Amino acid sequence: MRAALIGLGAMGRGHLDNYIRILKEGGPLQLVAVCDVDPAKFENFKGQLNLKGIGDSTYDFSQFHCYPNVDEMLAKEDLEFVTIALPTFLHCVTAVKCLQHGLHVLCEKPMAMDEGECRLMIETAHHMQRQLMIGHCLRFWGEYEYLKQTILNGTYGKPVAAYFYRGGSTPMWSFENWLLKAECGGGAVYDQHVHDVDTVQYMFGMPGEVSTLGKVVIPGSNFDTVSTNYYYPDLIVNSQNDWTLSGYAFSMGFRVNFEHGTVMMDRDGFHVAATGEAFYEPAYDKENAYYKEVLYFADCILNLKQNTINPPEDSMQTILLVHAEIKSAKSGGKPVAL
Repeated sequence: MRAALIGLGAMGRGHLDNYIRILKEGGPLQLVAVCDVDPAKFENFKGQLNLKGIGDSTYDFSQFHCYPNVDEMLAKEDLEFVTIALPTFLHCVTAVKCLQHGLHVLCEKPMAMDEGECRLMIETAHHMQRQLMIGHCLRFWGEYEYLKQTILNGTYGKPVAAYFYRGGSTPMWSFENWLLKAECGGGAVYDQHVHDVDTVQYMFGMPGEVSTLGKVVIPGSNFDTVSTNYYYPDLIVNSQNDWTLSGYAFSMGFRVNFEHGTVMMDRDGFHVAATGEAFYEPAYDKENAYYKEVLYFADCILNLKQNTINPPEDSMQTILLVHAEIKSAKSGGKPVAL
């Protein structure tokens, strides 16, 4: 499929890395066009991101058709597939435009700013008979894939308690600082915490209620540090996020306790253990999750397969959860039903 990449910031450069790899491997996508409002992105610009090894390569952009706006690119290019890696407030309008143009769309997370925008994206995809997927990469991350299978298979019995975390220093690399503007990116609760919100509902389903404590640290941002409890009948779940940690490198992890064992990822690595046994590192897929997600989506399109791992309806549920958390945080932590 002839493909285009819209947005060449931090995450856009990460997607570019995978497009180049897929092209070299003779894979199902041929990147022919790139689009960004900032002309500096078409030079030897390196992406800045809190994940090592993503977006730090340089490329010769003369091999692509480079466009300053989406409308010009859509008018001039014969495309089938597009990746959107733009600021969150532009996700819906850009995805809808590309879907209406007949393209399949992989859009970065979070899906959109509210439920209405999410529904519009899904309805447009259905109407145009095109596929839409949101880049919730943890669903393709090896350690989280292992955790999901452990839950499904009942390897250690039922889950009893779960904790998810991610955090680091404040992201200062976004174009015109959009990440730290509530109306553009939604703050940490929207942009970074959303990974764990999506993971919670992917692993355990939608909770009955949520209760969130949050704090706005950066003027003009949304909640920059949060702690959420998710209410299930027989399971204790909490997630925390903070992107205001001075001089602190990004980290993420989880700990899930089961009736007969524990699965845990932290700075020391990935470990599992049955009750009474020592922790060890199990065999799991260490392939790049962003690479896996785009190949999975391309396979769904080309071979007319149903997207069972990461359907857009799930991504909308994640936005509903985020909104419930924000509502709870604004009330000082009062539980909000879903």
